[in-house]
Amino acid sequence: MLTSRQKLGYPCGQTRREFVWEMGGGFTGVALTSLLAGSGFFAKHAAGSALSDPLAPKAGHFPAKAKACIFLMMNGGPSQVDTFDYKPELRKYAGKALPPDKNYINSGGRRVGFLTPNWREFHPGGQSGLLISDFFPRLRAHADKLAVIRSCHADSHAHGSALVQMNTGMPLIGRPSLGSWVSYGLGSENDSLPAHVVMLDKRGGPISGQPNWSSGFMPATYQGTLFRPTGSPVLDLAGPVHLDREGQRNQLDLIGKLNEVHLRKRPGGSELAARIQTYELAYRMQAEAPQAVDLDEESVEIKEAYGVGKHPTDEFGRNCLVARRLVERGVRFVQLYSGGGHLEETWDAHESIEKNHGQHSAEVDQPIAALLGDLEQRGLLDETLVIWGGEFGRMPFSEGKNAPGRNHNPYGFSMWMAGAGIKGGTSYGETDEFGFEAAVDRVHVHDIHATILHLMGIDHELLTYFHQGRKESLTDVHGRVIEGVLS
Repeated sequence: MLTSRQKLGYPCGQTRREFVWEMGGGFTGVALTSLLAGSGFFAKHAAGSALSDPLAPKAGHFPAKAKACIFLMMNGGPSQVDTFDYKPELRKYAGKALPPDKNYINSGGRRVGFLTPNWREFHPGGQSGLLISDFFPRLRAHADKLAVIRSCHADSHAHGSALVQMNTGMPLIGRPSLGSWVSYGLGSENDSLPAHVVMLDKRGGPISGQPNWSSGFMPATYQGTLFRPTGSPVLDLAGPVHLDREGQRNQLDLIGKLNEVHLRKRPGGSELAARIQTYELAYRMQAEAPQAVDLDEESVEIKEAYGVGKHPTDEFGRNCLVARRLVERGVRFVQLYSGGGHLEETWDAHESIEKNHGQHSAEVDQPIAALLGDLEQRGLLDETLVIWGGEFGRMPFSEGKNAPGRNHNPYGFSMWMAGAGIKGGTSYGETDEFGFEAAVDRVHVHDIHATILHLMGIDHELLTYFHQGRKESLTDVHGRVIEGVLS
C-alpha cells in the first residue's frame, strides 16, 4: 500500500528536506551532506532547490585578503593580564581591592580576593617590541606578525553562553556559527573535503558542545565537521575491510548501474538518487580526507617544529599541522580547541594561574609559533587569517589569599589576529589601569566577527539568510570593522 507521501510523488516516502536531515546524522554525518551538495548533485536532480550546489566557490562582496581562516580557541578563558595585556599598575595596587565603582557579576559566587599582578614577566618581541608574557616565549618571536586587540568585551560571564556568543554572535543556542557563515558566503575550494572543520581537545569539547559549530537555522551543509588528527579523520568513513580499493570501486560501479535502472523507471526519486550518491562521496573522502591528516608526508624537521611526538605539544601540534594541510587544500574555516572538559582541564584558571596557564601554554606555544612560521614560509600566511582567543578573560584580582586563580571576566580581555590583511606588530585598544574592563577603542564580539568577514571579502551587513520572515546575519544589527588592525 502506498503511503500518502508516495501518492504525492515521493517514491521513498520522504521529502528532500527530511532526507537531508537524516543523512546529516547518518553514515558520515554533515561531511557527506556537505560534499553531496557541493558536488552539484542537487543541482542535477533537484533543479530550483535552495540546496543546489551550495558549496560551489563564490565571489565575496569585494576582493578578499584571506582565502581561509584558522581560529585557535583557548577554551576556558585565558587571563589577559597574564598573557598579552601588561598592567604595571597592578604591582602598585597589589593586595588592594578593586575600586567599588567597578561593577561586575561575580561568576559562580566565588570568593573575591585582592588585585594581583601578572604571574610571569612580560618582555618585548620582534622589532615592534610588542609586550608578550613568558607564558608564550616562542610565540614572542613572531610578535611582528600579531595585532593584539586588548579591548575586547562580551555579554556573558558563563562559559556555555560566552562560547556560543564567540562562535555564533549571540549567547543563545540555535544560530549559525562563524564557520557556517563563512562557508555559506564563500563556498569551498575543495569538493572532496568539508568547507568547515573543527578539531577538539582530547579532554573533551566545550561546555555548550555542538551549537558552537552548528549551522543553526541554515541547512546542515554548512555545519562544522569534526576531524580527528589521528586515525580516520571522520568516523565511519573507512571502506569495507574485505574489499581493496579496486574491489570497492567495481562494487560501487555495479550498484550504480542497477540503481540507475531503478531510477529511470521511477522518475522523481531524488531521495533515492541522493542515497546512491553518498556511496560515491564516501569513496572520494576515503582518499582525500586520510591524506589530509597523514603527517607521514611531512618532514621530520616540520614535525619537530610543531612539537609532534613530544610531550606536552604532541596533540595540539598535530592539530595545528593538520590545520595547515587543510587550508592548503582549500578548506575555508578550521577551528582548533585547546582545553576540553571542565575547569582546570581548560584555561578556566580558578585554582592557580601559574599552574593552569603554565600547563596549557606549554601545550600550545610551540605549535602556534610553528604554524605562523610554516604558513609564512609556504606563502600561505598572506592568504590565511589566524585568530587566537577565548570566550572571555579573567579578573585582575585573585579568588582569595590562598587561591591564586582568577574568576571569569567578560568586561575586558585580549585576542590577536595575524596573517592576511593584518597590520602586524601592533596593539589596538586598552583596558583600564587594572586590566578589568575595556576602556579605549572598545571591541565587541560583533566587531571581531565583522572584521573576520571583511578580511574574507564579505560585508557583514550584506551577508544575510532569510529565516522566519527576517533577514538574519552573523552580527545582527551590530558590528563594525576594526580598521586599526588592518594593513
